[in-house]
Amino acid sequence: MDEAFDRAQELIATYDDELRRDLPENAEIFDAHVHLGNDIDGQVGVYDELERILDRYGISRAFMFCMDEPDRHPGFRAPNDRSLEHAKRSEGRLIPFVRLDLAEKPIEEAERCLDLGARGIKLHPRAQRFLLNDERLAPVFALAAERRVPILIHGGRGLPPIADHLARLVDAYPEAQLIIAHGGIADLAALAGRFAGKAGVFFDTSVWSPVDLLDIFNHVSPEQVLYASDYPYGRQPSSLLIAVRTAKLSGLDEEQLRNMLAGNAMRIAAGEAPLEPTPARGSDTFAQPMALARIHQYLSMATPLLWTWQSDTVGVIGLALNASAERNGQGGDLERIRELLTVAQETWRRLPDVAEEDRMLARRTTFGLIHIADILAVTSGAHD
Repeated sequence: MDEAFDRAQELIATYDDELRRDLPENAEIFDAHVHLGNDIDGQVGVYDELERILDRYGISRAFMFCMDEPDRHPGFRAPNDRSLEHAKRSEGRLIPFVRLDLAEKPIEEAERCLDLGARGIKLHPRAQRFLLNDERLAPVFALAAERRVPILIHGGRGLPPIADHLARLVDAYPEAQLIIAHGGIADLAALAGRFAGKAGVFFDTSVWSPVDLLDIFNHVSPEQVLYASDYPYGRQPSSLLIAVRTAKLSGLDEEQLRNMLAGNAMRIAAGEAPLEPTPARGSDTFAQPMALARIHQYLSMATPLLWTWQSDTVGVIGLALNASAERNGQGGDLERIRELLTVAQETWRRLPDVAEEDRMLARRTTFGLIHIADILAVTSGAHD
């Protein structure tokens, strides 16, 4: 396993060079969504590891908040205190958000943490089990408007439609800037219908599928998009690769790309007015060679298996590898995808033999290989 794991890590590292070629020269990067702490789902965000990632990839600042921690009761008080300590340790690099539970004195906790230096609010309706028509949300938005701090809200999987209720809150408290995490994929069509072109409402890029991001750029102004990794769930270099390559494929110019990577978030952090939204730049159609479409399909099937610690009983990596044997003018990209998937398949096969303490890292590495392969499959041709 050591040999396969080392090969996997070395291969992922080669895509750092790919990323450097994709980024604008001397681009500043601001990560709008990172976690530190221990989640009840087993994921761990470690300060020292995050610092190394920020240094390696030239990320200057980040919005940071705690996870759904075992000691979150009452009201995330202890995890929020740790977030404030992490921010202090970072000397301004990590900008702390206070995480709230609507059932446990949210306004009291928000005011306490904002007074101590928090500069935003994090809400997670799925984890904390509330709906967006909950009357307890109005005072939270009112406080955010009063203090002129942003609210970042989970907008990914596991939610019912949220757009209508969220729009009513935004209309009632327009001074509260809103960041919809995970591109709002839970309710993207309705969210885009309500918020596309609305200054002060943002969508972050922390999604797995490049197709989702292409659709976000199709609906939403570049001035409304924030680069975000969702560390420790999202990792580098794939987190930046997926954002930059889909942005280029969607037609963002260099200024818009730089604003997506940092400028839009920097304005939020500085308390400045958002840029006036311009029209969305993406396309409402997407075409790709059949082999790459098949690879994306199979890798989409593989992802939930990895997330749930399943073996590849369906043989989806093998199906993707078989699809990569086609050419149709995409030989170079298909060869790179094939290399990634060959190493991923070998690493995945050995997961049952990995020591308990190393399994999370081994699974994460396998996922990283598959994710980069999928990004290449969907964004082939994104380069200038």
